[in-house]
Amino acid sequence: YAFMTAQRMVVTYTEGGRWKMALIETEPRKFEPLDLRFEPLESVRANRQAVYFIGGSPTEPPAIARMTFAAAEVEVLRSSTTDRIDPAWISVPEPVTYMSGDHEVHAFHYAPRNPNFVAPEDERPPLLVLSHGGPTGATTDVLDGRIQFWTSRGFAVLDVNYSGSSGYGRAYRDRLKGQWGIVDVADCVDGARHLVAAGKADPNRLIIRGGSAGGYTTLAALTFHDVFKAGASYYGISDLEVLARDTHKFESRYMESLVGPYPGKKDVYVQRSPIHYTDRLSS
Repeated sequence: YAFMTAQRMVVTYTEGGRWKMALIETEPRKFEPLDLRFEPLESVRANRQAVYFIGGSPTEPPAIARMTFAAAEVEVLRSSTTDRIDPAWISVPEPVTYMSGDHEVHAFHYAPRNPNFVAPEDERPPLLVLSHGGPTGATTDVLDGRIQFWTSRGFAVLDVNYSGSSGYGRAYRDRLKGQWGIVDVADCVDGARHLVAAGKADPNRLIIRGGSAGGYTTLAALTFHDVFKAGASYYGISDLEVLARDTHKFESRYMESLVGPYPGKKDVYVQRSPIHYTDRLSS
């Protein structure tokens, strides 16, 4: 949030995984949601006349934006890219909720979209499942050209906010405590299965991709499950013990909440590290 006066402030909050903005009056108490075309993602700053933030939308890339209180309209000050995608090519994500075990999981589904081609009636698209970094971060539905690259070429994409992701409440985030490498992986696997069952993905052409913590989820999914035919891990973690022994100060003791105390739970770290089970990797 960003303060404006002693009685008024700007706040951001999430609802259904989407970021929103509101004004709060303290005297008298009042909560006023703002209907903006942009989601306020980060770096929110305000004065008495306007609020500044980095935000975007499913059809507009991240940008430095300003909203004046007099007009209540968003003005783009500087976009993150000079490239423009014709709206006819943009796959607008659909929020989806599905079951993984006994809990609900949230994700954004991008259907293939290309104005020049239509798939045969009996064809189901290959599916790329994305596992974000963090792991307690989150993905958003703001326009990302890297996703549109795939959807414009006939791929469906499922961008998963697996258990532990921010934006869906404390209980949702706490699911990952002690369960990293288990529930996040299952959530991605079951997301692929959900779209297959819904007739929106080809079961023989399922792919998973992620970087950092998402790369670990990717490696674990490929090693300990047989759902995905291929995957790509970018600077992913293959050995949890290495991360527990050598990490930066900001994430000190982070692994204790995600996996357990080390070296006391060394056996758990070994069991969940794909590097020790390469014989199971067949894709």
